[in-house]
Amino acid sequence: MELSTAEGKNLIDQIAALRVPVFVLTGGDPIKRPDLFELIGHARSMGVRVSLTPSATPLLTKEIVVRLKEAGLARLAVSMDGASAETHDAFRGLSGSFARTLDAVRWANEIGLPVQINTTFSRRNIDEIDEIVALMESLQITLWSAFFLVPTGRGKLNDLLSAEEFEAVFAKVYDLSRTAIFDIKTTEAQHYRRFLLQQRVAERRLGIDLGSQHDLVADAIGRAPRGLNDGKGFVFISHKGEVFPSGFLPLSAGNIREQELATIYRDSPLFRDLRDTSKLEGKCASCEFKNICGGSRARAYALTGNPHAEEPCCSYFPKGYLRPAPQMKTASTLHVLHGA
Repeated sequence: MELSTAEGKNLIDQIAALRVPVFVLTGGDPIKRPDLFELIGHARSMGVRVSLTPSATPLLTKEIVVRLKEAGLARLAVSMDGASAETHDAFRGLSGSFARTLDAVRWANEIGLPVQINTTFSRRNIDEIDEIVALMESLQITLWSAFFLVPTGRGKLNDLLSAEEFEAVFAKVYDLSRTAIFDIKTTEAQHYRRFLLQQRVAERRLGIDLGSQHDLVADAIGRAPRGLNDGKGFVFISHKGEVFPSGFLPLSAGNIREQELATIYRDSPLFRDLRDTSKLEGKCASCEFKNICGGSRARAYALTGNPHAEEPCCSYFPKGYLRPAPQMKTASTLHVLHGA
C-alpha cells in the first residue's frame, strides 16, 4: 500500500512548491526502497534539499553512502542513542548497530557528505549523558538533534524522563551549544526554547555576551522565527500517504492521495487546532512562553489522550499560575496508562 514512484515524485513536486527548508526520507529503512536514488535525484532537480535517516544494518554500506551523495543527498542522519555499543545496541535492539553507525559517519566524512546525529534521551541512557556529549564533540558532524522520548510505538512509558531530568538534559545541551562547532536542535522538547530564553536573560543580567555559535556551521538549515511544533512548521507523511502532525502524534489529517499536501497542512481542522495556542489547556494555557513553545502535543496526547493538554514533562509554572488542588479519585474514575 506504500506510495508508488510516480506518487512519490508527485509528492516531491508538492513539497517543492511549499519551499520547505528540508525534506527527510525516513522509515523503517528507506534504503529498502528500490527507487530511493531516483526519488532523491528528482528532489534535487526540483530544488528540494533531502536528508535521509537509514537504519544501521548491513544494507548501509560505503558504496550506498557514495551513491546517496551522487544522487544528490544533502545530509545523512544516523541515530546514536548511547556512548557505548552496549547501550546503543540494546536501545536499537540490533547487535552491531553502534559500530555500523560509526562506520557510516566515517564514510560520509570521507566523501564530504554532511552528517547529522539523532540521539533519543530516555531512562535507558540518561546516566551516559556526559559521555554522549563527549562523543558528539569527538565526531565530525554538522548537527546534533536531541530527541526526547514520546511514549508511543516502541517507546515505553517507563523509559520517559521526569520533568526535572528534562531540565538537567537541557542544561547539558545548552552548555555544549555555547562551544560546539556544530548546530544543535531538539525534537519533542519544545520547552527547551523556554529554558534557552531564561538562560540568555540570566546571562545578560550578569553582563555575559556569549554570542551565537550557529554562524560557524557550514550546513545549517536555519531557524524559524518561532518554534516548530507538531503540525506547526512540521508535517509527517506516512508510506501510505497519510498526513500527520508528526511521527509521534498518530492523528491523521488526511491523505495526499485524496488532497494536495498544502491544502491538508494549511486548512485541515486538526492542524489549525494544533496551531491555535488559545486551545492549550492546563498550565500551558497560562504560560507566557506558549507562542514560542507550546509544549509537545505528541507527548500530551500519548499520556492523556488529549493533544491540547499541558506538557507532561515541563517543570516550569507560569507566573501567577495557581496549581489545581489534587483531587481524590474513586475506583470508578481511575485511569491506568497502558504499559505503566
